[in-house]
Amino acid sequence: MKFGVVIFPGSNCDEDIIYVLEKIMGQQVVRLWHKDHDLQNVDFVILPGGFSFGDYLRSGAIARFSPIMQEVIQFAAKGGYVWGICNGFQILAEAGLVPGALLHNSARKFICNNIYLKSQTADSLLTAQVDPQKALKIPIAHGEGNFFADADTLKSLNDNDQVLFRYCDAAGNISAEANPNGSVENIAGVCNKARNVFGMMPHPERAADSLLANEDGLAIFESILQFVKA
Repeated sequence: MKFGVVIFPGSNCDEDIIYVLEKIMGQQVVRLWHKDHDLQNVDFVILPGGFSFGDYLRSGAIARFSPIMQEVIQFAAKGGYVWGICNGFQILAEAGLVPGALLHNSARKFICNNIYLKSQTADSLLTAQVDPQKALKIPIAHGEGNFFADADTLKSLNDNDQVLFRYCDAAGNISAEANPNGSVENIAGVCNKARNVFGMMPHPERAADSLLANEDGLAIFESILQFVKA
């Protein structure tokens, strides 16, 4: 499978995801500069974490207008797979490719910590092979990860099974105490109605190597590849 990782000025998790895809998962990866207009025939586009354009104005708001996003939006409209992680999720939300918005954390502080999350649906590329009963320990690192959606959007997300992950505790309990940033209904990730665009705030690429003593994130990468092989 050929992955394309979009690099914006300020991206700082691009090499992390490239390392996991190339060295651990054995996949072909190309680097896509934000000013490019050629997706180089990739099968899957990833918008990595970081601080695109310094998070000026609003996280993801400037990157959303980078030239390559025209191609990403067209790619997604044709059914191409797109995955945004952390800042990438913010960019997807700004571009209207996934529902909702990412607001300042409820504590108004940048949070860098290990949290737990649980898969909420088996009907997605990212979660099809993830054990829904297992709490995955995955790092977060963000100042604007507080997922918000109005009542109608929330109903649509739940009715259409578009919630990918919810924050939980180590035992898998979804509660206010396990919510690190104030996200509505503990939502940590969502997909679009067509189920080909995915956004999540936690960083599975930072939990996918035995050298880091945490490989919980591998379940998500393995789910993607297993789905494609099938």
